[in-house]
Amino acid sequence: MIRRSSIWIFLLCILFNSSLIAQDDLLSLLDEEQEVETVEKSLWKAQRLINGHTTKTRAAGELEFIIMHRFGQINTGIDDLFGLDFANIRFSFEYGISDRLTLGLGRSSFEKIYDGFAKYSILQQGDRSPVALSWFSSIAVRTADKPTFSEDKFVDRMAYTHQLLIARKLSDKASVLFVPSYVHRNRVEHDQENNYFALGIGGRYKLNPRVSLITEYYLGLTKEESDLYNNSFGIGVEIETGGHVFQLTFTNSRSMVEKGFITETTGAWQDGDIHFGFNLSRTF
Repeated sequence: MIRRSSIWIFLLCILFNSSLIAQDDLLSLLDEEQEVETVEKSLWKAQRLINGHTTKTRAAGELEFIIMHRFGQINTGIDDLFGLDFANIRFSFEYGISDRLTLGLGRSSFEKIYDGFAKYSILQQGDRSPVALSWFSSIAVRTADKPTFSEDKFVDRMAYTHQLLIARKLSDKASVLFVPSYVHRNRVEHDQENNYFALGIGGRYKLNPRVSLITEYYLGLTKEESDLYNNSFGIGVEIETGGHVFQLTFTNSRSMVEKGFITETTGAWQDGDIHFGFNLSRTF
């Protein structure tokens, strides 16, 4: 006859083994979930590429101070020290409301423009999405008088930009960016369109962990009567030094606000209308 104590020991062994199996199953499920939720967070080091935005947003509670500086055209020659005698500056404060939502406010010396924006990270590249996706909207107000407008009301000085930012990290070194863009200007010159569509294309290539090559190009899709304006193109070098991101840039755009460099770039690279400049950001 089997003793009662042997039966109890047998039952306890079964329960103990089943609990171990259950724990192993739970751990494996947790590992799978963590693998699914992995995201690629190193597409971009900065919120700007050259003039335009990237998909990157600030983390919740982070404050970023950005100075964007553009000198004059280098083809002005030695008398103006190849454009270094002239400068346009834009500075901004940009704050992470959440890990996905960033709000910013800036001021440019060119046309004395005040601008504000909101950028929201919709998707991050990872196992659940092949691309990173962000939405960007801004409003800009020109406070400098324009001599070509005899009557210049406040609403005439306003412009709006909306962009869908689509990015993908192709490898450990290369990232690409596509930016379908829409700009609306309340008042324009007689040969311009109020509504303007463009496609931005950009890229970043890492030379080493701290230095990268960067470039961007905005192709105008709206046909206008005037041939005064050109597509914005820029190249540069990006350097990360601790809490700073430093970008040395060359671009044919004088303006650093979306409505300016996307729709009103007058410089031509083939004529030497190139502005040397830099972007400097510090995160707190």
